[in-house]
Amino acid sequence: MAEAFKFELVSPERLLVSEQVESVVIPGAEGEMTVMANHAPVMTTIKPGVVTVKAVGGKEERYVVFGGFADIVPAGCTLLAESATPVKDIDRAELLRRIQDAREDVADAKEDQARTKAEAYLNHLSTLEAAI
Repeated sequence: MAEAFKFELVSPERLLVSEQVESVVIPGAEGEMTVMANHAPVMTTIKPGVVTVKAVGGKEERYVVFGGFADIVPAGCTLLAESATPVKDIDRAELLRRIQDAREDVADAKEDQARTKAEAYLNHLSTLEAAI
């Protein structure tokens, strides 16, 4: 059994996780990374994706995050997310509606900056849909 460490997942709305875990898979800016006890110190930005938390005992929970950053030290990891939601709480119909709205926003964008922003949001939602 892997050694446990403290993990916290915090969004602006609430503290979602604060517990001892075996591992956490984080969608870092440079790619997914697995954090375990005694990890080398790292600070990384987070891209939209899914965080997988493996609790002591093996139970896994998944959370969708949209941006933020993670502070990793040998004794633990704190992930401060711009937005975070448990995967089990996501309404698939609502997600599909948002994707359709985002596609329309991309098509309707008249300026490059607005189109780029709309395309990035659509990409994030599509990533989320693929992850769940």
